[in-house]
Amino acid sequence: MRFFRFVLILLLLFSVLAAGAGIFWFSRPMAFAPGVTQVEFRVLPGMGVRSVAQSLNQAGVAAHPDLLALAARLSGRGRAVRAGVYALPAGSAPRDLLNLLAAGKVLQVDVRFVEGWTFREWRQKIAARPDLAQVAGRLSDAELMARLGMAGQAPEGLFFPDTYRVDKFSDDLALFARAARAMREHLQREWRERAANLPYRNAYEALIMASIVEKETGLASDRSKIAGVFVNRLRRGMRLQTDPTVIYGLGAAFDGNLRRIHLETDTPYNTYTRDGLPPTPIAMPGLASLRAALHPASTDALYFVARGDGGSQFSATLAEHNAAVDRYQRRRRRP
Repeated sequence: MRFFRFVLILLLLFSVLAAGAGIFWFSRPMAFAPGVTQVEFRVLPGMGVRSVAQSLNQAGVAAHPDLLALAARLSGRGRAVRAGVYALPAGSAPRDLLNLLAAGKVLQVDVRFVEGWTFREWRQKIAARPDLAQVAGRLSDAELMARLGMAGQAPEGLFFPDTYRVDKFSDDLALFARAARAMREHLQREWRERAANLPYRNAYEALIMASIVEKETGLASDRSKIAGVFVNRLRRGMRLQTDPTVIYGLGAAFDGNLRRIHLETDTPYNTYTRDGLPPTPIAMPGLASLRAALHPASTDALYFVARGDGGSQFSATLAEHNAAVDRYQRRRRRP
């Protein structure tokens, strides 16, 4: 009887010691490679804690896969981990690692798409990001749009400019899909709430107008006035005669200096040689430009010219406009 009691005491003592050792190990900082202050590691879809620990071992962190997997099961954290890239600072204990994985705190990055940029500029920006998985760069515009479920559509204007926070090394196609969804939602809402009697046949034509407004001014107070000028011209059957559409139509051939010959060179986007709106947007308009296009200012102005201070001078007659052009163009030419 005494023997069995002695054995039981030994077992209890061993259990207490083992539990103490486990708690000590669970809270003790793991060994990192010398000089390392942080280790980034990637969790693939379906990976468990054991596989994560093995990846950390390869990165120079003594994570002990078997012990970590056991600790995860005992603590109820043994399920599959959220896929993504994590950062583990030096000095972290196994407890910290499991807390990090359980919270799914993957690293994220911000990607900003600027209002008024073209789709080509957006693609160049994405292609230059080493922190995104590059898929779109291998695709033509047509192939990219097909992958996004938008086959046959011209991409210009269909993506909403904003700052998007995405998981580090996530698929760049997912970012394009998110921006396209945001534009659809904004455009549909603004179209439903549009002013009455606008000269647009559909929401897409409003999007085209918004892109022109976006390129014509960055001054918030002028957006709706410029939209009002273009709406007045459409109603009267006048040509829009807006330089940004000409520049867009020239594409890579434009060297930054708009000349008279450019205004006379016919392209589908030359609103000096063609009536109505161009066939597609010419840039990615922001929400303010969308709202200006769908709520243009009530004005009798048919013309405007840049004053040189960021704003525009609006005129109702050609004579007034010519006088304004002479005044502000002459002012810019003064030494």
